Amino acid sequence: MLARLAPAIFVLLWSTGWVVAKYAAFFADPLTFLALRYSVAILLFVGFCAATGARWPSSWSLIGHAIVSGIFLHGLYLGAVWWAIGQGVPAAISGIIAGLQPLMTAAVAPFLIGENLSRQQRLGLVLGFCGIALAVLPKTLALDTAATPIHFLPVAINVLGMAAVTYGTLYQKRYLQNGDIRSIAALQYVGALFVTVPLALMLEDLHVTWNLELVAALAWSVLGLSMGAIALLLYLIRRGQVSRAASLIYLVPPLAAVQAALFFGEALTWPMIVGTVIAVTGVYLTNRKNNGEAPAGERAINVAAGSAK
Repeated sequence: MLARLAPAIFVLLWSTGWVVAKYAAFFADPLTFLALRYSVAILLFVGFCAATGARWPSSWSLIGHAIVSGIFLHGLYLGAVWWAIGQGVPAAISGIIAGLQPLMTAAVAPFLIGENLSRQQRLGLVLGFCGIALAVLPKTLALDTAATPIHFLPVAINVLGMAAVTYGTLYQKRYLQNGDIRSIAALQYVGALFVTVPLALMLEDLHVTWNLELVAALAWSVLGLSMGAIALLLYLIRRGQVSRAASLIYLVPPLAAVQAALFFGEALTWPMIVGTVIAVTGVYLTNRKNNGEAPAGERAINVAAGSAK
């Protein structure tokens, strides 16, 4: 039952991350909020591990891999996304940029297996990147006169965040096939905290306005996202293939855009709508199986995981 419902639950939970990021920015600096979130998540995960008898890694190597994967999957990825939203990138635009992850996963596959993508997958990559460009560039370049322009740097940082989570997903699949998911998740948040605290100290004033709204945002971020969604993501990566887990992200952009429109009144412009449709089509083509073969990203990780054994 969990295997059947996990993808839909994950997508629904994951899509709320962009809304929470924008909402929390009203009450706290983004990286400061994330540092609080990771700290609470570590405490809860450690308690959960103790209560459920989770096994902790027996080797320093596995501990190191868990921490490194957390740096990329949480620290750099969420740090980039939340900072970008705090700098004015609309939650809907940031959600659309999330569509880069499955495209990036497929794009690096040929370098891991030495095999070219199929014509359909190359078309999917082109469509995906063009769709995201169509959705994002009008605001970035101030071509959309009906919308508030956004600066290039936050968008570029947001894109780098997607590169970080792509690498983190590949790293997770290669080095963390063994071990207890519960204890690994706790260590990953330790890694996220290692990189987030220094960045917060360098870039922010550590501003936090403690009120009911902030506590609610923190509670959902920890329980719904840090524990619920991430546990499901780790479960999906462990149980299935990495490109299959990554392809679930294609449902996130439209959900995030709709939520941002409902909660914050963000405009759903035609470039965003058309670009999202094109990007989703590209992701579908890139990850679609041909003649019983796994997608390129999936085959690449099978090779990478096999070479690590």
